[in-house]
Amino acid sequence: MDYLSPVALGFLGSLIAGLMTALGAIPVLMGKTPNRTLRDMSLGFAAGVMLSASFFSLIIPSLDAATERYGEGALPAALAAAGILLGMAAVALLNETLPHEHFRTGPEGPEAPSLRRVWLFIIAITIHNFPEGLSVGVNFGAHGLAEGMPLAIGIGLQNAPEGLAVAVALLGEGYGRRRAFGIAALTGLIEPVGGLIGAAIISVSEPFLPWGLAFAAGAMLYVISHEIIPETHRSGHQNKATLGFAIGLVLMLFLDVWLG
Repeated sequence: MDYLSPVALGFLGSLIAGLMTALGAIPVLMGKTPNRTLRDMSLGFAAGVMLSASFFSLIIPSLDAATERYGEGALPAALAAAGILLGMAAVALLNETLPHEHFRTGPEGPEAPSLRRVWLFIIAITIHNFPEGLSVGVNFGAHGLAEGMPLAIGIGLQNAPEGLAVAVALLGEGYGRRRAFGIAALTGLIEPVGGLIGAAIISVSEPFLPWGLAFAAGAMLYVISHEIIPETHRSGHQNKATLGFAIGLVLMLFLDVWLG
C-alpha cells in the first residue's frame, strides 16, 4: 500500500475503522443483546483507546512537529494547547447548533420538531464519529502508512463496542433488528468523510500539521468527556467501565509503540 497517496490512505484507513461500527453491531442480527454492564465496560474500553490515541498518536506528534518547525521553547506547547482547545470548541459548537438526541439524556441543540427521532439519533452519533475519522486522516496525511496504522486499528477496535451500543439502544427504542443494525452501520460511514478532509488538509499545507494533529485530539477529548464517560457511569457500572477504560488505554499505547 506504499504506492497510495497519504490522502487515499487517510480515506481507506478511516473507512475500515468506520466499518468496524457495523461489525460491532452484528450480534443484534443474531438475536444477542449483551447486558448493560458489558456494554458500559465496552464503552469504557472505547474511551480508553481514544484518550491514549489523543496523546500518543496526536498530541505528542503535534508537539514534535511544532518543535521541529519553530524550535524549542514555549511556542510549540502554546500551539498544541491552542489546537486542542479549538478542536474541543468545534465539537462543542456542533453540539449546540445541530439538533440531536442522546439515548439517555434526551434532546440537545436547537429544537427540530420536523425531524424524525431516528435522524436525531443519527446526528448525535455523527457528531461523535466525525472527529475519530478526522484524527485517522490527519495521522495518515502527516506520517503515512507506518505511523497512521496504529491509530486506525485503535479507532476501529473502539468503534465495534460503539456500534453495538447504538444498535442495542435503538432496539430499546422499538426499532427492528435489521433497522437497528443498518442505522448503527450507517453512523460509521461519516468517518471516511472526516478522514478524507483531515488527510487532504495536512497533505496540501505542511504548516497545518501541528494544528491539525492537536485539533483532532481536542475533538476526541471533548467526545470522551462529554459523551462516553458520562454514559458509562450512568447505570452504576463505573467500576467495570473503568476497567474497560484501563484496558483500552494500555492496549492503544501498546499498539502505538509496537506498530508505530
